[in-house]
Amino acid sequence: MRGISTVTWGVEKDLWDRGYRSIAGIDEAGRGALAGPVVAAAVVLPPYTEIPRVDDSKRLRREVREVLYAQIQSLAASIGVGIVGAEVIDQVNIRQGTLKAMMAAVQHASQDIEYLLVDGLEKVPLPVTQQAFVGGDQTVGSIAAASIVAKVTRDRLMDAMEQQYPGYGFAQHKGYGTAAHLQAIRQRGPSAIHRRTFRGVM
Repeated sequence: MRGISTVTWGVEKDLWDRGYRSIAGIDEAGRGALAGPVVAAAVVLPPYTEIPRVDDSKRLRREVREVLYAQIQSLAASIGVGIVGAEVIDQVNIRQGTLKAMMAAVQHASQDIEYLLVDGLEKVPLPVTQQAFVGGDQTVGSIAAASIVAKVTRDRLMDAMEQQYPGYGFAQHKGYGTAAHLQAIRQRGPSAIHRRTFRGVM
């Protein structure tokens, strides 16, 4: 883990105290990648449930993320995941693709969500009461939990893409624009899962 976690559960506690029982944190993974999908996760924890060591997925080592992912799967009252692929991202742009993934994550949750806690500036275009938090994955517990689910889910998808599209190094860089990845694109051309409207792929 890098640094001291700044994640707390104060936002959720206030909402639980006010009578809300289905509060979902929502976050995405893969927004800045050059290849692969953007993945969003919505995580609903039972009232007054906290998971120690939860943090922004980017601040956690992979092995710690995997342990926390298993804990979240075990403890969550509901988890919804939304996946939007490169072809759709190229059609609608990454902002709209991210919102589509978040909408799908909410809709795929196994229970109706009363309140959404969203990472970022923008609310999800759904008729659900919600708050948006810039840097929420580093401050709000259920958003951090969602960031872990989204990141682990996407990493596993990119590991599988390594088998389907060998030679790009997807298992290592997960589709992000590393020097080795950019060199592979130059040598091989883009694969079917590359975002062709992104700089570095075009």
